[in-house]
Amino acid sequence: MVKDKKYEQPLNAFFIAGLPHEAGIYMMKDGAGGVIYVGKARDLKRRLSSYRRCLDETGTKTGVMLAHARHIETIVTATEKEALILEASLIKRHKPKYNIILRDDKNYPFIKVTVDEDWPRLLVVRRRRRDKARYFGPFSSAWAMWETIRLLNRFFPLRRCKGRDLRPRKRPCLNYQMRRCLAPCLGRTEREQYLAVVSNVLLVLGGRHEELVKRLRHDMEAAAADLEFERAAGLRDQITALSKTIERQVVAAGHHRDEDIFALVRRDGAAALAVLLVRDGVLNGHHSYFIAQPGENDEELLAEVIARFYAEHPVPADILLPWQPAGSEVLREWLVEERCGAVAFKLPRRGGLKQLLLMAEKNAGRVFVEQDMVKDAWRNLGLETQKRLSLARIPERITCMDISNIGGRQTVGAVVNFWQGEKEGTRYRHYKLERPDGRPDDYASMAEVMTRHLKRAAAEGYMPDLLLVDGGKGQLNAAGAVLAALDLESEVELAGIAKEHHDEGEKIFRPGRKNPLKLAQNSPVLFLLMRIRDEAHRFGITFHRKWRLKEAMSSPLDAVAGVGKVRKEALLKSLGSLQRLKAASREELAAVPGIGPQLAHELWLALRQKS
Repeated sequence: MVKDKKYEQPLNAFFIAGLPHEAGIYMMKDGAGGVIYVGKARDLKRRLSSYRRCLDETGTKTGVMLAHARHIETIVTATEKEALILEASLIKRHKPKYNIILRDDKNYPFIKVTVDEDWPRLLVVRRRRRDKARYFGPFSSAWAMWETIRLLNRFFPLRRCKGRDLRPRKRPCLNYQMRRCLAPCLGRTEREQYLAVVSNVLLVLGGRHEELVKRLRHDMEAAAADLEFERAAGLRDQITALSKTIERQVVAAGHHRDEDIFALVRRDGAAALAVLLVRDGVLNGHHSYFIAQPGENDEELLAEVIARFYAEHPVPADILLPWQPAGSEVLREWLVEERCGAVAFKLPRRGGLKQLLLMAEKNAGRVFVEQDMVKDAWRNLGLETQKRLSLARIPERITCMDISNIGGRQTVGAVVNFWQGEKEGTRYRHYKLERPDGRPDDYASMAEVMTRHLKRAAAEGYMPDLLLVDGGKGQLNAAGAVLAALDLESEVELAGIAKEHHDEGEKIFRPGRKNPLKLAQNSPVLFLLMRIRDEAHRFGITFHRKWRLKEAMSSPLDAVAGVGKVRKEALLKSLGSLQRLKAASREELAAVPGIGPQLAHELWLALRQKS
């Protein structure tokens, strides 16, 4: 239980009296009040006082963090374990910049089994959501994921129609005719039989192949005994396919336990993490992460990555580690509660488990190789971009903006940022614009978006090296005028990309150049600029559609303060429709539960103004 104590101090008071000698968490905040770091401590005063020696270390991650911190807030907890739980919750909520966030998973797809639906389906998604569905992955290889789905669709034919609810059909779909769907929409299968197939799918995705093979072999023998030879043959084919899948997997040990193996490797101030997943004695998956500037020592770093990892993944019975993490007893106690069962930390020194640990270390080392390949690829592409566009330096950060509107109304400016050729999603921004005369003016809109964004980027420290505008000379000149007004001409370079004629392809415009650059259609520089421009289009159009949909679905009730979802539902339930609400008297409105005379009067006025 968290004690009701809070201390908020400016940064220069970190090390003065007043901080408690108790367990808890601390949140460092920047000048705007944003949380930039969340940490836990057995003794808050000792932990925060330890930052004294890092104040002058401007070249380290901790020193840079302290340079940006302006305030600290502490929350005292009853135990160190409660501090660990609260820390995990706050990191998930705020996603602080200087905490270790294992981000790689978001780039890889998951297989989602919608077990929360009456008739579950198999879906491919990019993010895990807080629902009751089962998620498997992430799959670092899209090919391996689709191969798995192909196998499942062939032998465990779940429905593929869209929507949570099953919609009855008059005719079967093509998948049913190909024996790739059980056709629950036509009543061709009972729900118990369908859920049995779902159970088999979960066994496959969970790595329980041997258990499933035993179950299928039993069903095959029963079908043969009942003279259902066609069904028995189908089960035989499933067993054969699953057996081949098992043969391709690596057997980790002679046991049938679940365990995860962690390995951490450091190099040149960076760290790489690899996690091997063993399920039922079979190695059936892995995750790998790159941590650019870990400020912790090895024991603290291992503890933090374990906490971050199991905040998103199921906890196994055994966890193999290269060394004991900091605060191992508290960490293990939390994992026991998460698993609702025993959890053991093991430090293997010999035998098969040691071989698994070495395998994990080798995978962690591969992360550095992959990072080097990515850096080399960007170095070559960056130099080529600099050369082709005649830039003063390599454009490490490229910013692109797009304007969307409908006849001058609902104008939206979308800004995307790419760092070293990859999306920098945390720097994406939307800007809502209002034209006083209601007429579309792309130049004025672009100038306003540029001004607002560049001022924000300068304040937060992510100025672009190259600003890419969607358009030709007109847009480029308007952007140049904004840079001149902000005195940023020497800091930010400009380029425009436009398709003037369908047969001539894309053209690149640069300030001070009369004719546009025309890069080869297979030029990697052109592909990069087109990808960034298309991402700005996508980002802007997606937000614009959501905005239009929200306004189309708005109700006059939304404009009345004090009328939320519950009261809105009560009004519609009592009076039936919006038309009857508009025709209702003050007395009828006041009679609705939770409204009352004063709110009824405000509602009555608002509904008539809208009418």
